[in-house]
Amino acid sequence: MTEAKNPKSGVAARAEALVLPTAQKQGLTIWDVTFGRRGTDRYLTFTVDKEEGVTIEDCEKFHRAIDPLLDEADWIEGSYMLEVSSPGIERELTRPEHYEYALGARVRAKLYTPQDGQKTLTGVLAAYGKETLTLTEDGKETVLQRPNVAKLTTVYDFENET
Repeated sequence: MTEAKNPKSGVAARAEALVLPTAQKQGLTIWDVTFGRRGTDRYLTFTVDKEEGVTIEDCEKFHRAIDPLLDEADWIEGSYMLEVSSPGIERELTRPEHYEYALGARVRAKLYTPQDGQKTLTGVLAAYGKETLTLTEDGKETVLQRPNVAKLTTVYDFENET
């Protein structure tokens, strides 16, 4: 999917602001909002969460509530598909609040250019700043430049699932 790199700009930001009160009324937080193309179709995707986890029913209820709000506002030119989903067990980290959420958790960083000969690094997110992310693994600390991180996701340990 081709999407705006900054989900807080343009259509995504305006849509998020419009539906945020509805999400709050339903006990949901908005994890992310993206607007972009998949093939020839455009998608407005809301990723929602709540402390005890999101169900399909939560997604359906939110979709039904925001669809008329977006239709009434009618500021998105052209047609698009509206999607509502959960962030999943392995979630992409794109915002400062996502990094805060993931501090101390295992993450996987996919890089644009190799660092130490690798384009994918896994470790515990130990720190983050405006320009860098710090991962630790087996006592080794690796500092990544944020502009070199193509994608950062949490990693779920399926082997030690309880």
